[in-house]
Amino acid sequence: MQNFNAQETLDRLVNWVKVYFEENATPETKAVIGISGGKDSSIAAAVCVKALGKDRVLGVLMPQGEQADIDCSKLLVETLGIEHKIINIGETVSTFMAELSKHIEPSQQAIVNTPARIRMTTLYAVAACVGGRVVNTCNLSEDWVGYSTKFGDAAGDFSPLSDLTVTEVLQIGELLGLPDKLVHKVPIDGLCGKTDEENLGFTYAELDRYIRGLTDLSDKPELKEKIDRMHKNNLHKLQLMPKFEQ
Repeated sequence: MQNFNAQETLDRLVNWVKVYFEENATPETKAVIGISGGKDSSIAAAVCVKALGKDRVLGVLMPQGEQADIDCSKLLVETLGIEHKIINIGETVSTFMAELSKHIEPSQQAIVNTPARIRMTTLYAVAACVGGRVVNTCNLSEDWVGYSTKFGDAAGDFSPLSDLTVTEVLQIGELLGLPDKLVHKVPIDGLCGKTDEENLGFTYAELDRYIRGLTDLSDKPELKEKIDRMHKNNLHKLQLMPKFEQ
């Protein structure tokens, strides 16, 4: 992206994580992070290792039954040399959905979002056991159009990447020296076999340029209307819960 200095941003990001833990934790507190094997969790984990050291980062792999690309998650923890746990959420999801089905027909949204929320519950349980802070791994591009699950992957105690677009996150990842397989892994939703960009209907490159004001999409009015609509409809995921005040 224009005017984006990846090295300077990485240095500031690492320092920001250090300061967060100095001000909000003890010297023993760990960063607890869900490891999916994708770019965001890989890069966020690497940033935490750079800031805190590998002994203070705990990766949690949470397959739902069989995970075809779990080798990427294992490659990440091996590359970083961090401790990790594998907690399979498959039976938990199945048991919950079976109980839910006794009372109400699960909607597609419930089917898609429930595993993400169970994963976040798992991360907070692990954090409670080891004395940790949960890492949010969302980026600005996905947050902008609501491509995250409220109280699922959109949750966390601190968020290293949520002000960085996908384009910028990739540049950070390249500086961290992670395997190309992890930094440039094409994200797939794991449900219908489509990539994230296929589901969204536009590329992250297009979205990132629009977010950063490098294009106004005047030549693509339908795309501009779609992105603006998605952003407006999903702002509730980024804002604090409204409360009545006397």
